Amino acid sequence: MSGTTERGYDVAVVGSGIIGLGVAFAAHARGQRVIVFDRGSEPTGASVRNFGHLCFTPQHGIARDFAFASRELWLTLAAEAGVWLRQSGTLVAARHDDELAVLDEFAAERNGEVELLTASEASARMPLAPGTAVGGAFLPLDLQVNPRQAVASIAAHLARHGVEFRYRTSVGSIRCGRVETSRGAVDAREIVVAANHDIDQLFPDLAEQHGIERCGLDMLRVSTTLRTPLAAPLLTGWSLVRYGGFAAMPTAGALRERLHTEDPALAALDLNQMYTQLPDGSLIVGDTHYRGTAIAPFQSEASFDALLAITRELFGVTDLRVLERWQGVYASGPNDFLIDQPEPGVSVLAATTGIGMTTGLGLADNLVAGLLGEGAISSTLKGTA
Repeated sequence: MSGTTERGYDVAVVGSGIIGLGVAFAAHARGQRVIVFDRGSEPTGASVRNFGHLCFTPQHGIARDFAFASRELWLTLAAEAGVWLRQSGTLVAARHDDELAVLDEFAAERNGEVELLTASEASARMPLAPGTAVGGAFLPLDLQVNPRQAVASIAAHLARHGVEFRYRTSVGSIRCGRVETSRGAVDAREIVVAANHDIDQLFPDLAEQHGIERCGLDMLRVSTTLRTPLAAPLLTGWSLVRYGGFAAMPTAGALRERLHTEDPALAALDLNQMYTQLPDGSLIVGDTHYRGTAIAPFQSEASFDALLAITRELFGVTDLRVLERWQGVYASGPNDFLIDQPEPGVSVLAATTGIGMTTGLGLADNLVAGLLGEGAISSTLKGTA
C-alpha cells in the first residue's frame, strides 16, 4: 500500500489499548466507519499489564465522572463481547487507626457507596494474617476484569462488527484529515491518538508542554495458598494515599506522613500495595512506580523482594511462588488526563495517573460524543483535566 491513500473513514484511531478501543467502540456504536492502527501484532502495553481492578469509587473530580461512565460500558462489553467480569466490589484493609480514619471520612462523603467493616468483619471477608486488620471497608460498585482477556475480547468483538484493525503498522505523521503509516496514507474526518506513553514520539512538543513523561512499575503474579479466596481486589493503607478520592480526605496527610516515616524504603518505591486474584487462583501483586523521560528495562530485584516480603506479612503465608514478573510503562503527568486537540480534526487522549482501565472507556465515549456534536467535551477539551 506504500504511496497509496485510502479514503472514506470517519474516525481513525492510533493505538489499540483500552482508550483506543473505547474510541473505536464509541464511534462504531454511533454509526461511524472506524479504522484502528497499532504498531504491534497484539496488545502488549499498559492495558494488559495491570491489576484488572476497575476502581471507580476511589476516583475524584472528572476522573470520577469518567469512571462511572466506564462502569456502564464495561457491563455492556461483558454482555456483548464476552469480557470476563466480576461484580466484585473492592475490599480495603485498614491496619492502623489513621487508615480507618480516612475510610470513615470517605464513607461519610460518599453516602451509600462505602460499607465500613469492623475488625471481625474485615477478618471474615479478607484472607489476612490473624490480627492484621483493625477494620476496613467494602466498595460494592467496583468491578474486576482479567486485563489480558478483556482487551483481546473487546478488539475481537469490534473486528467482528466491522471495525478495521491494522496491526504491525507504524504511524509516522498525523495532520488534519490524514494519517501517514508504514502501509500508506489513510484519510479520516477525525483522528484520535491514544498511544499512551508514545505520545512523546508523535507529538513531542505537546508532551513537553503538558509535562508528560513515562512511569515504569514492577508487578508479579504469584501462586500461594490463602486461607480463603480473595473475593475482590484488595487495597491497603498505601492505596489510601494514592487514589484521588481517599487522598482528598483531611486525615490522609497524616497517614501519608506516618507511612513515609515508618517505612522510607517502601515510600521510595512509590508503593501501591494491592492485590487481585485471577480466575485460576493466582494472585497479582504490586506495584512500584518510577518516572522519567525514558524508562530503563532493567528491574531491580530489591523491588520484587520488597513486594514479596509485604505480601507474606499481610497474608501470613510462606509458600509464595513467583509465576511471572513484568514491567509496566504508562504516560504520567501532573493531572489525571491529557485531553488536547493540537489541530482541527486531531485529538490526543491519555490517562496520565495509571487509571486507564478504570476511566478509559468513559473518557473515550466523552470525546467521541463531543466530536460528533453531542457537546460532551466542551468543558475538558484543550488541555489537561
